[in-house]
Amino acid sequence: MDDAAFNTESVAADQLKAFIERIERLEEEKAGIAGDIKDVYAEAKGNGFDTKVLRKIISLRKRDYAERQEEEAILELYMQALGMPI
Repeated sequence: MDDAAFNTESVAADQLKAFIERIERLEEEKAGIAGDIKDVYAEAKGNGFDTKVLRKIISLRKRDYAERQEEEAILELYMQALGMPI
């Protein structure tokens, strides 16, 4: 193997290692944030809030108004088809 090929492989290996280390660091941060979110839900539940409803509201706030309206219209259509009260 010549020096150029070895140097290229070394650079690629170093770059790969750097990517993996960054991802690992971010995964650790994500786990910490997930724990913090869990704590906030527990605190909200302790104050009498329904965490299932909180999660639904957060999910709805992530989507735009038109997308929510479309989903609600389809939901109503399906419920009517099943004879469920709206």
